[in-house]
Amino acid sequence: MNKKLRINGHSHLLPYPEQIPDFMREKGIFWVDSQRKNMLQKGWSRPVTDSSFFLDEKLEWMDKYKLDHAVILNLSQLYGNGLRLEEMKQALRFQNDFNAKIQHDHPSKFTSGFVVHPGYVRGALWEIERCVKVLGMKLLCLPTHYMDTIGQWRCIFDEENEPIFELASELNLAVEIHPYDGEKFIKLQNTSWRFHLIWMLAQCADAYHFLTLNGYAFKYPGMRICFAHGGQLAQMNLGRRIQGFDGRPDLFEGKTHPRKSVGHPNIFFDTLVHDTGSLKLLVENQGAKQVLVGLDDPYPLGEMDSEKQSSYPGKIIDLAIERDIISLEQADDMWDEHVVRWLFGSDEAAKKTFYDRLKA
Repeated sequence: MNKKLRINGHSHLLPYPEQIPDFMREKGIFWVDSQRKNMLQKGWSRPVTDSSFFLDEKLEWMDKYKLDHAVILNLSQLYGNGLRLEEMKQALRFQNDFNAKIQHDHPSKFTSGFVVHPGYVRGALWEIERCVKVLGMKLLCLPTHYMDTIGQWRCIFDEENEPIFELASELNLAVEIHPYDGEKFIKLQNTSWRFHLIWMLAQCADAYHFLTLNGYAFKYPGMRICFAHGGQLAQMNLGRRIQGFDGRPDLFEGKTHPRKSVGHPNIFFDTLVHDTGSLKLLVENQGAKQVLVGLDDPYPLGEMDSEKQSSYPGKIIDLAIERDIISLEQADDMWDEHVVRWLFGSDEAAKKTFYDRLKA
Protein backbone atom coordinates (compact mmCIF):
# COMPACT_ATOMS: atom_id res chain seq x y z
CA MET A 1 0.00 0.00 0.00
CA ASN A 2 1.26 3.47 -0.85
CA LYS A 3 -0.77 5.44 1.66
CA LYS A 4 0.71 5.26 5.14
CA LEU A 5 -1.89 4.14 7.67
CA ARG A 6 -2.38 5.17 11.27
CA ILE A 7 -2.49 1.88 13.18
CA ASN A 8 -2.70 1.95 16.97
CA GLY A 9 -0.74 -1.00 18.33
CA HIS A 10 -2.06 -0.82 21.92
CA SER A 11 -5.78 -0.43 22.55
CA HIS A 12 -8.41 -1.93 24.85
CA LEU A 13 -12.16 -2.51 24.60
CA LEU A 14 -14.79 -3.24 27.24
CA PRO A 15 -17.79 -5.44 26.54
CA TYR A 16 -21.15 -3.77 26.97
CA PRO A 17 -22.69 -4.80 30.32
CA GLU A 18 -25.24 -7.08 28.67
CA GLN A 19 -22.47 -8.97 26.82
CA ILE A 20 -20.80 -10.16 30.04
CA PRO A 21 -22.07 -13.56 31.24
CA ASP A 22 -23.93 -13.67 34.55
CA PHE A 23 -21.38 -16.01 36.12
CA MET A 24 -18.71 -13.31 35.84
CA ARG A 25 -20.72 -10.99 38.09
CA GLU A 26 -22.06 -13.73 40.37
CA LYS A 27 -18.56 -14.99 41.10
CA GLY A 28 -17.13 -11.46 41.37
CA ILE A 29 -14.71 -12.02 38.49
CA PHE A 30 -15.50 -8.96 36.36
CA TRP A 31 -18.48 -6.96 35.19
CA VAL A 32 -19.63 -3.49 34.11
CA ASP A 33 -22.58 -1.77 35.79
CA SER A 34 -25.75 -1.22 33.76
CA GLN A 35 -25.13 2.54 33.57
CA ARG A 36 -21.67 1.92 32.03
CA LYS A 37 -20.10 4.07 34.73
CA ASN A 38 -17.81 1.53 36.45
CA MET A 39 -15.97 -1.70 35.76
CA LEU A 40 -16.00 -3.96 38.79
CA GLN A 41 -14.54 -7.01 40.48
CA LYS A 42 -15.23 -8.33 43.94
CA GLY A 43 -13.93 -5.66 46.33
CA TRP A 44 -12.72 -3.44 43.47
CA SER A 45 -14.12 -0.87 41.08
CA ARG A 46 -12.73 1.58 38.56
CA PRO A 47 -14.58 4.37 36.75
CA VAL A 48 -15.21 4.16 33.03
CA THR A 49 -13.48 7.42 32.16
CA ASP A 50 -14.32 7.64 28.46
CA SER A 51 -17.18 6.48 26.26
CA SER A 52 -14.66 4.95 23.84
CA PHE A 53 -14.27 2.04 26.24
CA PHE A 54 -17.18 0.59 24.22
CA LEU A 55 -17.34 -0.51 20.60
CA ASP A 56 -19.62 2.00 18.85
CA GLU A 57 -18.11 4.91 20.71
CA LYS A 58 -14.57 3.67 20.00
CA LEU A 59 -15.31 3.54 16.30
CA GLU A 60 -16.51 7.16 16.47
CA TRP A 61 -13.38 8.14 18.43
CA MET A 62 -11.12 6.43 15.90
CA ASP A 63 -12.87 8.20 13.05
CA LYS A 64 -12.52 11.57 14.80
CA TYR A 65 -8.75 11.15 15.16
CA LYS A 66 -8.25 9.45 11.79
CA LEU A 67 -7.07 6.14 13.25
CA ASP A 68 -7.38 3.50 10.54
CA HIS A 69 -7.00 0.42 12.70
CA ALA A 70 -6.44 -0.67 16.31
CA VAL A 71 -4.86 -3.70 17.96
CA ILE A 72 -7.17 -4.77 20.79
CA LEU A 73 -5.36 -6.35 23.73
CA ASN A 74 -7.05 -8.39 26.42
CA LEU A 75 -8.29 -6.63 29.54
CA SER A 76 -5.69 -6.76 32.31
CA GLN A 77 -8.43 -7.64 34.80
CA LEU A 78 -8.89 -10.91 32.94
CA TYR A 79 -5.45 -12.46 33.28
CA GLY A 80 -7.09 -14.94 35.65
CA ASN A 81 -4.61 -14.68 38.54
CA GLY A 82 -5.95 -16.12 41.78
CA LEU A 83 -9.04 -17.73 40.23
CA ARG A 84 -9.96 -21.37 40.61
CA LEU A 85 -9.10 -23.42 37.55
CA GLU A 86 -12.61 -23.74 36.10
CA GLU A 87 -13.45 -20.08 36.78
CA MET A 88 -10.21 -19.01 35.15
CA LYS A 89 -10.85 -21.14 32.08
CA GLN A 90 -14.37 -19.75 31.65
CA ALA A 91 -13.29 -16.13 32.19
CA LEU A 92 -10.39 -16.32 29.73
CA ARG A 93 -12.53 -18.15 27.18
CA PHE A 94 -15.11 -15.38 27.40
CA GLN A 95 -12.42 -12.75 26.87
CA ASN A 96 -10.92 -14.59 23.89
CA ASP A 97 -14.27 -15.28 22.24
CA PHE A 98 -15.30 -11.65 22.73
CA ASN A 99 -12.09 -10.36 21.15
CA ALA A 100 -12.36 -12.85 18.30
CA LYS A 101 -15.90 -11.63 17.52
CA ILE A 102 -14.68 -8.02 17.46
CA GLN A 103 -12.04 -8.94 14.89
CA HIS A 104 -14.47 -11.09 12.89
CA ASP A 105 -17.22 -8.47 12.78
CA HIS A 106 -14.92 -5.49 12.12
CA PRO A 107 -11.88 -6.84 10.25
CA SER A 108 -11.00 -3.50 8.68
CA LYS A 109 -10.90 -1.78 12.08
CA PHE A 110 -9.57 -4.26 14.63
CA THR A 111 -6.95 -6.94 15.13
CA SER A 112 -7.57 -8.77 18.41
CA GLY A 113 -5.34 -10.54 20.89
CA PHE A 114 -6.04 -13.52 23.14
CA VAL A 115 -4.85 -14.44 26.61
CA VAL A 116 -3.79 -17.67 28.34
CA HIS A 117 -2.77 -18.43 31.91
CA PRO A 118 0.86 -19.63 32.14
CA GLY A 119 0.23 -21.33 35.46
CA TYR A 120 -1.46 -24.14 33.55
CA VAL A 121 0.88 -24.72 30.63
CA ARG A 122 -0.92 -27.67 29.06
CA GLY A 123 -4.24 -25.81 29.04
CA ALA A 124 -2.48 -22.69 27.76
CA LEU A 125 -1.12 -24.63 24.78
CA TRP A 126 -4.57 -25.98 23.97
CA GLU A 127 -6.10 -22.48 24.13
CA ILE A 128 -3.35 -21.05 21.91
CA GLU A 129 -4.13 -23.69 19.29
CA ARG A 130 -7.86 -22.93 19.54
CA CYS A 131 -7.45 -19.17 19.29
CA VAL A 132 -5.08 -19.37 16.33
CA LYS A 133 -6.54 -22.22 14.32
CA VAL A 134 -10.25 -21.86 15.13
CA LEU A 135 -10.70 -18.17 15.96
CA GLY A 136 -8.09 -16.82 13.54
CA MET A 137 -6.10 -14.67 16.00
CA LYS A 138 -2.33 -14.21 15.79
CA LEU A 139 -1.57 -12.08 18.85
CA LEU A 140 -0.87 -13.70 22.22
CA CYS A 141 -1.31 -11.40 25.25
CA LEU A 142 0.71 -12.33 28.33
CA PRO A 143 1.16 -10.63 31.72
CA THR A 144 4.59 -9.65 32.98
CA HIS A 145 3.91 -11.75 36.10
CA TYR A 146 1.44 -14.45 37.07
CA MET A 147 0.47 -16.64 40.00
CA ASP A 148 1.35 -20.31 39.66
CA THR A 149 -0.68 -23.24 40.97
CA ILE A 150 0.84 -23.04 44.46
CA GLY A 151 0.33 -19.31 44.86
CA GLN A 152 3.88 -18.25 43.96
CA TRP A 153 4.29 -15.18 41.75
CA ARG A 154 6.58 -15.69 38.76
CA CYS A 155 7.95 -13.68 35.84
CA ILE A 156 6.38 -14.63 32.52
CA PHE A 157 9.83 -15.46 31.12
CA ASP A 158 10.30 -18.27 33.60
CA GLU A 159 11.86 -21.37 32.05
CA GLU A 160 8.74 -23.38 32.95
CA ASN A 161 6.90 -21.45 30.24
CA GLU A 162 9.22 -22.43 27.41
CA PRO A 163 6.57 -24.70 25.82
CA ILE A 164 4.38 -21.60 25.37
CA PHE A 165 7.19 -19.70 23.65
CA GLU A 166 8.06 -22.72 21.52
CA LEU A 167 4.48 -22.92 20.23
CA ALA A 168 4.28 -19.14 19.75
CA SER A 169 7.43 -19.34 17.63
CA GLU A 170 6.12 -22.32 15.66
CA LEU A 171 2.87 -20.46 14.92
CA ASN A 172 4.64 -17.18 14.04
CA LEU A 173 2.77 -15.23 16.73
CA ALA A 174 3.10 -11.67 17.90
CA VAL A 175 3.27 -11.49 21.70
CA GLU A 176 2.25 -8.53 23.87
CA ILE A 177 3.75 -8.23 27.37
CA HIS A 178 1.64 -6.06 29.65
CA PRO A 179 1.87 -5.46 33.43
CA TYR A 180 -0.89 -5.72 36.04
CA ASP A 181 -1.64 -7.11 39.52
CA GLY A 182 1.48 -5.63 41.13
CA GLU A 183 -0.42 -4.75 44.29
CA LYS A 184 -1.05 -8.47 44.82
CA PHE A 185 2.60 -9.37 45.28
CA ILE A 186 4.44 -6.10 45.99
CA LYS A 187 3.83 -5.54 49.67
CA LEU A 188 3.17 -1.81 49.72
CA GLN A 189 0.02 0.12 50.55
CA ASN A 190 -1.92 0.92 47.38
CA THR A 191 -1.90 4.72 47.56
CA SER A 192 -1.44 7.57 45.07
CA TRP A 193 -1.82 5.17 42.13
CA ARG A 194 1.73 3.92 42.74
CA PHE A 195 1.19 0.54 41.09
CA HIS A 196 0.13 2.12 37.79
CA LEU A 197 2.59 5.01 37.86
CA ILE A 198 5.71 3.27 39.17
CA TRP A 199 5.42 -0.46 39.61
CA MET A 200 3.84 -1.31 36.24
CA LEU A 201 6.96 0.10 34.61
CA ALA A 202 9.17 -1.87 36.98
CA GLN A 203 7.24 -5.04 36.12
CA CYS A 204 7.97 -4.51 32.42
CA ALA A 205 11.65 -3.94 33.21
CA ASP A 206 11.74 -7.16 35.23
CA ALA A 207 10.15 -9.14 32.37
CA TYR A 208 12.59 -7.64 29.84
CA HIS A 209 15.45 -8.55 32.20
CA PHE A 210 14.59 -12.25 32.07
CA LEU A 211 13.66 -12.27 28.38
CA THR A 212 17.16 -11.08 27.54
CA LEU A 213 19.00 -13.18 30.16
CA ASN A 214 17.31 -16.33 28.84
CA GLY A 215 18.05 -15.37 25.23
CA TYR A 216 14.50 -16.12 24.16
CA ALA A 217 14.56 -13.79 21.15
CA PHE A 218 17.29 -16.04 19.73
CA LYS A 219 15.91 -19.35 20.99
CA TYR A 220 12.39 -18.74 19.63
CA PRO A 221 12.90 -16.73 16.43
CA GLY A 222 9.33 -17.11 15.17
CA MET A 223 7.72 -15.03 17.93
CA ARG A 224 7.91 -11.23 18.11
CA ILE A 225 7.47 -9.53 21.46
CA CYS A 226 6.23 -6.02 22.19
CA PHE A 227 6.50 -4.44 25.64
CA ALA A 228 3.73 -2.12 26.76
CA HIS A 229 4.47 1.46 27.82
CA GLY A 230 7.79 1.51 25.99
CA GLY A 231 9.34 -0.84 28.54
CA GLN A 232 10.17 2.56 30.01
CA LEU A 233 12.26 1.62 33.05
CA ALA A 234 14.01 -1.09 31.03
CA GLN A 235 15.52 1.66 28.90
CA MET A 236 16.78 3.66 31.87
CA ASN A 237 18.10 0.51 33.56
CA LEU A 238 20.01 -0.96 30.64
CA GLY A 239 23.47 0.25 31.70
CA ARG A 240 23.04 -0.96 35.28
CA ARG A 241 22.04 -4.42 34.07
CA ILE A 242 25.06 -4.62 31.76
CA GLN A 243 27.41 -3.52 34.54
CA GLY A 244 25.85 -6.02 36.93
CA PHE A 245 26.24 -8.85 34.43
CA ASP A 246 29.88 -7.95 33.77
CA GLY A 247 30.71 -7.27 37.43
CA ARG A 248 29.14 -10.40 38.96
CA PRO A 249 29.35 -13.16 36.33
CA ASP A 250 28.97 -15.72 39.12
CA LEU A 251 25.30 -14.68 39.39
CA PHE A 252 24.58 -15.19 35.69
CA GLU A 253 26.09 -18.55 34.85
CA GLY A 254 24.55 -19.93 31.66
CA LYS A 255 22.72 -16.67 30.91
CA THR A 256 22.87 -14.44 27.83
CA HIS A 257 24.54 -11.02 28.03
CA PRO A 258 21.86 -8.25 28.14
CA ARG A 259 23.62 -6.31 25.40
CA LYS A 260 22.97 -9.06 22.83
CA SER A 261 19.21 -8.43 22.81
CA VAL A 262 19.39 -4.63 22.49
CA GLY A 263 17.79 -3.64 19.18
CA HIS A 264 16.86 -7.24 18.35
CA PRO A 265 14.48 -7.26 15.35
CA ASN A 266 11.95 -9.41 17.23
CA ILE A 267 11.71 -7.18 20.33
CA PHE A 268 9.45 -4.14 20.03
CA PHE A 269 8.31 -1.33 22.33
CA ASP A 270 5.31 0.96 22.02
CA THR A 271 5.46 4.76 22.21
CA LEU A 272 3.34 5.22 25.34
CA VAL A 273 6.10 6.80 27.48
CA HIS A 274 4.47 10.24 27.97
CA ASP A 275 7.51 12.45 27.30
CA THR A 276 9.91 13.01 24.44
CA GLY A 277 12.98 12.53 26.64
CA SER A 278 11.93 8.93 27.33
CA LEU A 279 11.03 8.38 23.69
CA LYS A 280 14.45 9.67 22.64
CA LEU A 281 16.16 7.21 25.01
CA LEU A 282 13.99 4.38 23.69
CA VAL A 283 14.87 5.20 20.08
CA GLU A 284 18.59 5.59 20.89
CA ASN A 285 18.69 2.31 22.82
CA GLN A 286 16.62 0.03 20.62
CA GLY A 287 16.55 1.79 17.23
CA ALA A 288 13.55 3.50 15.66
CA LYS A 289 12.66 0.33 13.73
CA GLN A 290 11.76 -1.45 16.98
CA VAL A 291 9.30 1.23 18.12
CA LEU A 292 5.61 1.22 17.20
CA VAL A 293 2.74 3.52 18.06
CA GLY A 294 0.66 2.46 21.04
CA LEU A 295 -1.94 4.77 22.58
CA ASP A 296 -3.26 2.58 25.46
CA ASP A 297 -6.69 4.08 24.87
CA PRO A 298 -9.19 4.57 26.40
CA TYR A 299 -7.50 4.54 29.81
CA PRO A 300 -6.60 7.88 31.41
CA LEU A 301 -2.90 6.96 31.30
CA GLY A 302 -3.29 6.43 27.58
CA GLU A 303 -2.72 9.09 24.97
CA MET A 304 -6.26 10.45 25.09
CA ASP A 305 -7.88 13.71 24.10
CA SER A 306 -7.56 15.99 27.15
CA GLU A 307 -7.69 19.78 27.36
CA LYS A 308 -6.24 19.69 30.89
CA GLN A 309 -3.18 17.83 29.62
CA SER A 310 -3.24 19.53 26.19
CA SER A 311 -3.12 15.99 24.83
CA TYR A 312 -4.51 14.08 21.86
CA PRO A 313 -3.81 10.71 20.20
CA GLY A 314 -0.44 10.86 18.49
CA LYS A 315 0.82 13.94 20.33
CA ILE A 316 4.14 12.38 21.40
CA ILE A 317 4.90 11.43 17.80
CA ASP A 318 4.21 14.99 16.63
CA LEU A 319 6.43 16.41 19.39
CA ALA A 320 9.22 13.96 18.57
CA ILE A 321 9.19 15.10 14.93
CA GLU A 322 9.15 18.76 16.01
CA ARG A 323 12.16 18.18 18.31
CA ASP A 324 14.15 16.20 15.70
CA ILE A 325 14.05 12.98 17.70
CA ILE A 326 12.55 11.08 14.75
CA SER A 327 11.98 11.96 11.12
CA LEU A 328 8.59 12.19 9.44
CA GLU A 329 9.40 8.98 7.57
CA GLN A 330 10.24 7.18 10.83
CA ALA A 331 7.01 8.45 12.38
CA ASP A 332 4.97 7.15 9.45
CA ASP A 333 6.66 3.76 9.80
CA MET A 334 5.93 3.67 13.55
CA TRP A 335 2.24 4.13 12.74
CA ASP A 336 2.19 1.52 10.01
CA GLU A 337 5.06 -0.73 8.94
CA HIS A 338 6.47 -1.37 12.43
CA VAL A 339 3.09 -2.44 13.82
CA VAL A 340 2.55 -4.78 10.87
CA ARG A 341 6.07 -6.22 11.16
CA TRP A 342 5.43 -6.95 14.85
CA LEU A 343 2.12 -8.63 14.04
CA PHE A 344 3.29 -10.74 11.08
CA GLY A 345 7.09 -10.73 10.96
CA SER A 346 8.44 -11.66 7.54
CA ASP A 347 5.21 -13.39 6.43
CA GLU A 348 4.49 -11.32 3.31
CA ALA A 349 1.29 -13.24 2.52
CA ALA A 350 -0.10 -12.47 5.99
CA LYS A 351 0.82 -8.80 5.59
CA LYS A 352 -0.99 -8.65 2.24
CA THR A 353 -4.05 -10.31 3.76
CA PHE A 354 -3.98 -7.76 6.58
CA TYR A 355 -3.75 -4.77 4.25
CA ASP A 356 -6.53 -6.24 2.08
CA ARG A 357 -8.71 -6.43 5.21
CA LEU A 358 -8.18 -2.74 5.83
CA LYS A 359 -9.28 -1.86 2.30
CA ALA A 360 -12.59 -3.67 2.72
